[in-house]
Amino acid sequence: MTATGSVLITNVRPYGDGEPVDVAVVDGEITEIGSGLTAPDGAATVDGRGGVLLPGFVDLHTHLREPGREDTETVESGSRAAARGGYTAVFAMANTAPVADNSSITDLVWRLGQEVGLVDVHPVGAVTVGLAGEQLAEMGMMASGAAKVRLFSDDGKCVHDPVIMKRALEYSTGLGVLISQHSEDPRLTEGAVAHDGPTAARLGLAGWPRAAEESIVVRDALLARDAGARVHIAHASTEGTVELLRWARSQGIDVTAEVTPHHLLLDDSRLETYDGVNRVNPPLREERDKLALRQALADGIVDCVATDHAPHASQEKCCEFAQARPGMLGLETAVSIVVETMVRTGLLDWRGVARVMSERPAEIVGLDDQGRPIAVGEPANLTIIDPDSSWTVNGDDLASKSANTPYETMTLPGTVEATFLRGRVTARRAAGSPSEVEAWL
Repeated sequence: MTATGSVLITNVRPYGDGEPVDVAVVDGEITEIGSGLTAPDGAATVDGRGGVLLPGFVDLHTHLREPGREDTETVESGSRAAARGGYTAVFAMANTAPVADNSSITDLVWRLGQEVGLVDVHPVGAVTVGLAGEQLAEMGMMASGAAKVRLFSDDGKCVHDPVIMKRALEYSTGLGVLISQHSEDPRLTEGAVAHDGPTAARLGLAGWPRAAEESIVVRDALLARDAGARVHIAHASTEGTVELLRWARSQGIDVTAEVTPHHLLLDDSRLETYDGVNRVNPPLREERDKLALRQALADGIVDCVATDHAPHASQEKCCEFAQARPGMLGLETAVSIVVETMVRTGLLDWRGVARVMSERPAEIVGLDDQGRPIAVGEPANLTIIDPDSSWTVNGDDLASKSANTPYETMTLPGTVEATFLRGRVTARRAAGSPSEVEAWL
């Protein structure tokens, strides 16, 4: 396991409440919270400068690209981006090359994460061999391997065959793991690149209907009901999906869901420029979808925020819109987007941010040492946020090996000042412009 650390964190407000306090950490565990504390023997001191102290964030949906596309991202570069974004655990999706459909690949990704040691990297296993949707992958072997895989997904593709999905859900109950579904009926999205609405029609872009997502959401909710299983909906994007989730919950079906930062902030009006950086899967929807997702996140109908961090090489985005690879960077900008869309709008307070970015995602996948309360005796997986500062996004300054951020030149609220993995500093912002690489220690 990654080494633990000892540190005194001074002048922070847990969950943004009350007056600033100090937090002492010894061997990766919070040992004391109070005012005027003395640093433990040999421990460094980190001045939180009055910032908000939160549990470290947990991302259920990250693409780290290794093995196979190390030109766009590696476990190391993605881990660095995650730490800078306040994350202490990420789940690395299976659509690598080769696909993570066996324990050799999932254990490799896990070991790489351990070696880097900036965040806990949990590999996601593929549901089907090669993401082909035809034959179940070795879920049991991946779950029992060194990586102890607990989340499975064919993300990037939908497990579209209901018989295969039914079997996967049945197996998942016995293994104690979770299936995350990329909800997209491929028959309804063939050739589609943009939300099926007035904007796509005006721009001459092939439309992607809401029904392509919603039909799979309701189908899988029913399959989970009959199998007595849990199912997780990746990157929910439509108003209709919100209503289907609400209905499923009312029926006692064990379904959870995530929303991405970009679906909270952006909509299909961004497509007017035909800039490939705005192509994403599922596509940016309309204003009403965006607002419905925000309210659903506040209400707990959508459980958590997940970045769907998807690095791509410049030539894969700087091309004709329809040819651009779908996906956006998200790890370093996620909390700022949540501040902009949820905190500044009054939909969430800082305890709510902790719920949707740390506590609830950790609960969904059963991480016992992440998303824990800020309290004595708990693991020191923490992040400090300055809610009053802002920064201007420059893709070239981000830690990722790619630069495909849709927020280029945007000034966003809230900065991550430091991140701690079991008490060890994994990211820390120095004085100066937070948009510069040199601002990170």
